[in-house]
Amino acid sequence: MALLAVAGYLAVQYVTGGAGAPGCKVASGKGGRTPYEFTPEQAVNAATITAVGTARKLPERAVTIALATALQESALRNLDHGDKDSLGLFQQRPSQGWGKPEEIMDPAYSAGLFYDHLVEVPGYLDLPLTDAAQRVQRSAFPDAYAKHEPDAELLAAALTGRSAATLTCDGRPGSTPEKGPDAVRAALVRDFGHAVLRPAGAEVADGAGTGTGATRSARASEERTVTVPVTGGTGTGGERETERRGWQVAHWAVANASSLHIQRVTYAGREWTAGNTDSKWSPTGTEGAKGAERAAGPVRITSAW
Repeated sequence: MALLAVAGYLAVQYVTGGAGAPGCKVASGKGGRTPYEFTPEQAVNAATITAVGTARKLPERAVTIALATALQESALRNLDHGDKDSLGLFQQRPSQGWGKPEEIMDPAYSAGLFYDHLVEVPGYLDLPLTDAAQRVQRSAFPDAYAKHEPDAELLAAALTGRSAATLTCDGRPGSTPEKGPDAVRAALVRDFGHAVLRPAGAEVADGAGTGTGATRSARASEERTVTVPVTGGTGTGGERETERRGWQVAHWAVANASSLHIQRVTYAGREWTAGNTDSKWSPTGTEGAKGAERAAGPVRITSAW
């Protein structure tokens, strides 16, 4: 009995990615599905996989395939072990030409390598998900990926920005968090590439000058804030694409809240603050979320310090 209890506990830890409550949640934009709950570690890795795919201008279906594959192979955990010499999010093997161990353990590298192989599969967008994944992975369990498709679709909708204001994390920092706006900027470039900081660049206010009381408090907040410009095409379709891009960056920031010590994320008249796990973004300002979305503006990411 005791051994069975221990085995059950370890199984839960493997699936959830660690001890305690999951801490992150993605709600269905349509409100008709059970929310998907996962850990901050899993959220960071899912956001990286998504960002690498969209930076290559791959469609959401490609991201869904990648996320389902990583859910099956590692439960979205960057594992330093596996079957034989398998490593990382996708359990890629150095001995089979997937790269050096230190490369495979880089989530952005391993995600990019998965996409490199996926796009070489003829008609992969039209294949059943498990078939497309299997043609890349060549797993001993070729049908295993299918069961993760619903969760991967929910994650992809949020992390590509198609489903707005649906991802939240509690934002509690880990034991060795990176800190400050410089860490946020570096992580943005790591996942999205340098283009995420263009055309105007992600700027941090200089905080120059003096003041007292509320003025000093506001200036301190500005000093910790990275402003990420969001641009897209023109016309109605371009506005939708711009907003989608903005929500992708905003959700990425929430997913990274614990590791980067992010306190607040603001976009399109909505605001997320650390400690909120009810999958709701609060309206900002007096116009309400709908009015502000018409002029969504940049994504503002504020660090705790």
